[in-house]
Amino acid sequence: MAKKLYTKIIGTGSCIPEQVIRNDYFSDYCFYDPSSKKPFEKTNEEIIQKFREITNIEERRWVKDDQVDSDIAAEAIKDACDSAGIELDELEFIIIGHNFGDVQKGRTHIDVLPSLANKVKGKLGLKNPACICHDVISGCPSWTQGMIVANAYIKSETYNKGVVVGADVLSRIADPHDRDTMIYADGAGATVVEGVWSEEPIGILAQSSRSDSIPFANLLTMGDSLNPDYDRDDLFIKMAGHKLYVYALNHVPAVVKDSIEKAGLQLSDIKKVLIHQANEKMDEAILKGVFKLYKEKDIPKGIMPMSIDKLGNSSTATVPTLLDLIVKGKLENQEIKKGDYIILCSVGAGMNINSIIYKW
Repeated sequence: MAKKLYTKIIGTGSCIPEQVIRNDYFSDYCFYDPSSKKPFEKTNEEIIQKFREITNIEERRWVKDDQVDSDIAAEAIKDACDSAGIELDELEFIIIGHNFGDVQKGRTHIDVLPSLANKVKGKLGLKNPACICHDVISGCPSWTQGMIVANAYIKSETYNKGVVVGADVLSRIADPHDRDTMIYADGAGATVVEGVWSEEPIGILAQSSRSDSIPFANLLTMGDSLNPDYDRDDLFIKMAGHKLYVYALNHVPAVVKDSIEKAGLQLSDIKKVLIHQANEKMDEAILKGVFKLYKEKDIPKGIMPMSIDKLGNSSTATVPTLLDLIVKGKLENQEIKKGDYIILCSVGAGMNINSIIYKW
């Protein structure tokens, strides 16, 4: 059998901020009803309890006051290169998926000039001009989209080795008067990828993607605070939660199924589904939707690892961070074995969906 070129993950890394923010941190917040633009009549204790029931988030991580996104992205890259056993200067490309760039403490202004990847290259001290840098901004699926771009680089033999990062600091662009602010977290995850010639299929086997800008581009946007008396010219993340939930359930399962079929596999071949950690109930419903498409009712226990209960939703960072935790044995009762087929999937602003089939 002739050898083919595949994109293989040779190292994973992450930077999980040290600052733990538990749900009771929000007990003194003044949350406003998005419909009436008035404070909720419910107590914060009731709001937080309902939030916990829906999302299963108990705590999340936030960066330190003097940290920005490029700082944690750089740390994740160092960690990934260490686990890959390579030097930083071996990287031929740096791709960073994110949404807001370097947002300073106390501000909501987005900073993406220069690109986050270029900033990170500077912080890593990499002087080689042949190592190219660019960002991918594609909502929460920015890391999966970055992996698709990296796969294209490698398959075309343009580059052979590089790093793909998902990094976001959402805590600084969340409206303090919106109960959705409890969802958002900070973090960074990285994967070092390399082109490998092999007779047997390995690494990235297939991918399926979808973008629905019409009519769903407004499900996640930037907007004013829910507090009508907020007197600063800031924009915050605004999410049409129920509509997003319905969109995800209607479209993500079919994209996942399409990627499995493109890889020439059956659902029973899949050992793990690593999906964007957005909302545990939504993720469970998506997985159930995938199995329903195959007319399967029994979902294997542990097939969909979750980290959202302790790490919250760090957008682009959730999937690569989850992967790193599993690979390094840091997620209880979870492992990925050699030869396992896994799914790397995300859905988010745009609306965009990616599903990647990977053979470990």
